[in-house]
Amino acid sequence: MKIAQVAPLIESVPPRLYGGTERIVSYLTEELVRLGHDVTLFASGDSITGAELVPCCTRALRLDPTVRDIIPYFMLMIDKVCERAKEFDIFHFHIDFFHFPLFRSLAGRTLTTLHGRQDLGDLGTFYSRFGEMPLVSISDDQRKPLPLAKFMTTIHHGIPADLHRPLFEKGSYLAFLGRISPEKRPDRAIRIARAAGIPLKIAAKVDKIEEDYFRNDILPLIEGPGVEFIGEINEREKTQFLGEAGALLFPVDWPEPFGVVMIEAMACGTPVLAFRCGSIPEVIEDGVTGKVVDSEQEAVAALPEILSYDRHAVRQRFEERFTATRMAKDYVGTYRQLLRMRTSNGQRRSPWPRRLALSGGNGSIPVPIEKPLPAFSQTGANSEVDPIGIRAVDLSLL
Repeated sequence: MKIAQVAPLIESVPPRLYGGTERIVSYLTEELVRLGHDVTLFASGDSITGAELVPCCTRALRLDPTVRDIIPYFMLMIDKVCERAKEFDIFHFHIDFFHFPLFRSLAGRTLTTLHGRQDLGDLGTFYSRFGEMPLVSISDDQRKPLPLAKFMTTIHHGIPADLHRPLFEKGSYLAFLGRISPEKRPDRAIRIARAAGIPLKIAAKVDKIEEDYFRNDILPLIEGPGVEFIGEINEREKTQFLGEAGALLFPVDWPEPFGVVMIEAMACGTPVLAFRCGSIPEVIEDGVTGKVVDSEQEAVAALPEILSYDRHAVRQRFEERFTATRMAKDYVGTYRQLLRMRTSNGQRRSPWPRRLALSGGNGSIPVPIEKPLPAFSQTGANSEVDPIGIRAVDLSLL
């Protein structure tokens, strides 16, 4: 198959450091290439891939200090995909819904994986307007707020089987890995570790938008005994960081759509202690790969048992459930299902209106500077968007 993978531009593919969505897009793209598919990746120019790369900005937008408004770059990328629309059997988007108006007439070969939370009140009306657009959820829990949306299936994330090599040795500390933000609850991790009398190491990035939270709420806790703040780490460093930990603490306090760090820990043979939120019970097998709890007290009480888990069994369940090969094969099956549906309908084109474009070309999309932009990436890029003009493209002629 000829497949277009359309990635967020916030980070490179794969990211140099933190970046969950772009990392998954990278793993999927490379595995599809390995399986023999003809893949084109639309991403930032500093991305690295075995597929054909179509650069849509010079480098990852988060790392470019000259970028204040990310919307134009995403619009330009969508336009580049439109220009080459005749070339592909499948368009696979990972940028939430920004392409929907322009690709509605190509819904029969367009798939969108939703990577973020979907329980925000504004989304339901939008998805009901575009109910013909095929979607993939990354957990069953993620799709619950959108019962009328056209979900083809749920496909759990996967990572390369050889990305992390397990050590199978009992760890000497607890690990917190990811980003510093209120919903990730590093404060819980610190209190749990201190109450259990076990050292905690925190490897996490601090986005600009969370600097005040880090300085005012987390830094005073870190300055106490038994907590080491390492900062942001790369993929190579993760293997040692997670492999030498007794357990990963994942005390989130939001409807977690998936949580890649949990399967990264499992790949290292490290069990996970997590709070019951969002997808957590789908990812963790209680008593095998980790423990799901509802309070800090319950977490502290569960730690002795978790530290005694069979790390070989944790790794085995990772290999059975969360590899990139399994993920890619699941997506290929969904691509084929989508194309079969299109063929069985006897239509080369969608029955929706011929001429489609984003309305309000001289309007504006207000994005508060102080808030992250969840539509593009959980990294929370932010800006105030100036009025933009978007060229209409008649996709019904493609």
